[in-house]
Amino acid sequence: MAMNNPYANYKQNAVQTKSPGELTLMLYEGCLKFIKRAEKALDENKVEEKNTNLIKAQNIIRELMVTLKMDVEVAQNMMQMYDFILNRLVDANTKNDKQALKEAEEFVVQFRDTWKEVIKLDRQRRHGISGVGQTATAAGVTNR
Repeated sequence: MAMNNPYANYKQNAVQTKSPGELTLMLYEGCLKFIKRAEKALDENKVEEKNTNLIKAQNIIRELMVTLKMDVEVAQNMMQMYDFILNRLVDANTKNDKQALKEAEEFVVQFRDTWKEVIKLDRQRRHGISGVGQTATAAGVTNR
């Protein structure tokens, strides 16, 4: 008889109860985690590990691109930035370009930090409280 993993169940439930804004924030955090791992692997000349982590980071950026609501002007600008980040991640992977990796990381950090602020402001506007939570509809660019 197979036993359920309580930690896996908890994580799955935690993701399923997140708002679109919180899920977007999780994607930024995950992308940064994989960029950091790739950077470490690049420093240690672990080519396969670098490649694996950069592909994961690229896939997160692609997911952000696909789920972006393009009916808002700011989303079109975000799409261009995502495309730039994606290209820098590809360059970092194919050319072992640490500068490209740093550039991608800097932009993802800026997106993450901005997104945190959007979520906070939206929550304050709607509930009069601060912190991360609820959807970030105030920016008009929440993911589907």
